[in-house]
Amino acid sequence: MAGRANHIVGLGLALASAAAVLCGSPGTGRAADESPRPEVVGSFPVASDVRVAGDEKQTRFILDLDKKIALRAFALADPYRVVVDIPQVNFRLDAGAGTVARGLIKAFRYGLVMPGGSRIVFDLAGPAKIKNAYALDPANGQPARLVIELESIDRTAFVQALAVENRPDLRPAIGPVAIPATVVAMAAPKPADDPRPVVVLDPGHGGIDNGTQAGGEAEKSLVLSFGLALRDRIEKAGKYRVVMTRTDDTFIPLGDRVKIARNQSAALFVSIHADALPRGEGDAQGATVYTLSDKASDAEAERLADSENKADAIGGVNLTEEPTDVADILIDLAQRETRTFSNRFARLVVGEMKTTARMHKHPLKSAGFRVLKAPDVPSVLIELGYVSNKDDLQQLMSENWRSKTVGAVAQAIDGFFAKRLVSASPGN
Repeated sequence: MAGRANHIVGLGLALASAAAVLCGSPGTGRAADESPRPEVVGSFPVASDVRVAGDEKQTRFILDLDKKIALRAFALADPYRVVVDIPQVNFRLDAGAGTVARGLIKAFRYGLVMPGGSRIVFDLAGPAKIKNAYALDPANGQPARLVIELESIDRTAFVQALAVENRPDLRPAIGPVAIPATVVAMAAPKPADDPRPVVVLDPGHGGIDNGTQAGGEAEKSLVLSFGLALRDRIEKAGKYRVVMTRTDDTFIPLGDRVKIARNQSAALFVSIHADALPRGEGDAQGATVYTLSDKASDAEAERLADSENKADAIGGVNLTEEPTDVADILIDLAQRETRTFSNRFARLVVGEMKTTARMHKHPLKSAGFRVLKAPDVPSVLIELGYVSNKDDLQQLMSENWRSKTVGAVAQAIDGFFAKRLVSASPGN
């Protein structure tokens, strides 16, 4: 475990840069049909209504606000998207506000992507340019407004426009903001005077990325509740130091989740999700535990990994600028020790969870999840159940089920470290 410290990634520098950027220019948006939508503490601008008008040639998006805000808009390709960065906003829009297609806009999402920054992402019906993007002061009894005007163009013109813009990085449009202590803590390496193993808990999705949704419930909220309850249970025992990738409704890019684990010299990484089967593909139920594999164990695992790995596209992240060390990480994944530990922990989780939760008929699977690609940190991804299944969703919403299943996962963590400590003891 000591050798893992050698792999610390500069997440602290990255977050420090983000903090500096927060003192700069335009910001970020939020996801459309979130449910529930927790109130954001603070005197942030409030978005109260939204309208989309126009046709496939020209389309206008109007957002009503209680005060004028700065903005920055840019386009991304493959898929065609327009991203609008704004300061942190409380969105109080009707459920499903971004799901109705109109003109050039197929759908839009809105959400928090970093402290102080929100983002709106438009999925486009085809290539389009941002003809105008501006904010209006309140006037003549009308509220302040954010207006985005889109105009259809051909792909060649679209790509040429992207080259000129150079796909700028996210820059929130507000003044200095205080970075929450939880985010700062994630940037700091493991304290040298704390010998306890570090367990990183990773509630999936967040902010603009709702994850799967059904019955008025969003995956991001269900898994965050589970992750926080698991953290509390583990911390109560005091045997491990727990680090969360997120503790609120914030968007965390997939690569940063891995960096957090490596920066903390984590001894275990547990990503928490809830699946959903697409309509028309039948029904499925039960919890599943995934480990990393270059080749998915079955078609369902491949589908899930593909959908999860596209999470950054939801937030408007430019995935073409993948770090060069990804190739090295893929090679390092051949390390037998990490995979062996991951597989053993996955079996322990299944063994404990089957006493408290309904399990999938094939509960142990593998796929190429980006979030599991730390080469030196044993990692698993737990799908707690299917939000698309009525019985599973009812369980996911049950505090009694959550308490029992949290206990089962905590027991598996104890079992994992007990065997590692025994095998590392002298004479073993």
